[in-house]
Amino acid sequence: ETVMKNTKKIAALLLCALMALSLLAGCSQSAQTDGEPVELYISAAASLTDVLAEIAEDYKAVAPNVTLTFTFDSSGTLQTQIEEGAPADVFVSAAQKQMNALDEKGLVQSDTIKNLLVNKVVLIVPKDSQSDIATFEDVATDKVAMVAVGEASVPVGQYTEEIYTYLNLWDAVKAKANFGTNVRAVLSWVEGGDVDCGIVYATDAASTDGVKVICEAPEGSHKPVIYPAAVLKGSTHSEEAKAFVEYLSGSDAVKRFEAAGFSMYQE
Repeated sequence: ETVMKNTKKIAALLLCALMALSLLAGCSQSAQTDGEPVELYISAAASLTDVLAEIAEDYKAVAPNVTLTFTFDSSGTLQTQIEEGAPADVFVSAAQKQMNALDEKGLVQSDTIKNLLVNKVVLIVPKDSQSDIATFEDVATDKVAMVAVGEASVPVGQYTEEIYTYLNLWDAVKAKANFGTNVRAVLSWVEGGDVDCGIVYATDAASTDGVKVICEAPEGSHKPVIYPAAVLKGSTHSEEAKAFVEYLSGSDAVKRFEAAGFSMYQE
């Protein structure tokens, strides 16, 4: 009887030990799967607002421990914020100029810079517009009383100035321009009928049924619209930030970008 009791005790102890080991293994596996909670701060061009919101939802399945917190604005404004010490792990710019400026100041992990996307510049009018605007050149004529364009610090504004400098019409266009702080402001003014027309990216025009695209900018009239992404040196979660930048060029993100009207950058 004593032997049986001891045997039962030993069996019970072994069972408890096995359960404890199983619980520890489960916790370890869970920790490996989920990881420590991480919040990444993503500073991204305003023209990426909609598509990055979709990608953020997808990314929850890839990295459930990572929370993506976005700041969307013009690339020039975001550059200034980063230079002034605003928290940012990843920067996605609508032009190479802002990324290069931050890189020159030593604020970017240079080896992480990746040219990601390509966009187009288009002329748009309100969806119910009855104007006979047909070309970028028409903006400089009496057909247009007011045009919405980006400010000089905003990439879409810089591309606009390049286009009209190329056409020798910048002075005439600037005189009737309403300058927006980012491309979404320009889009909003055209949607609301506050201006006769505006100049935005093709992807912004495609994000709403409130505008009509008249035409693309003349061939060769501006630098290619390239969106680079990179991890910032000030990132406190560098590895997770690198993983997110890599994800942005993966197949799932590519589908989202292409559905939004972007082209992927090709070397």
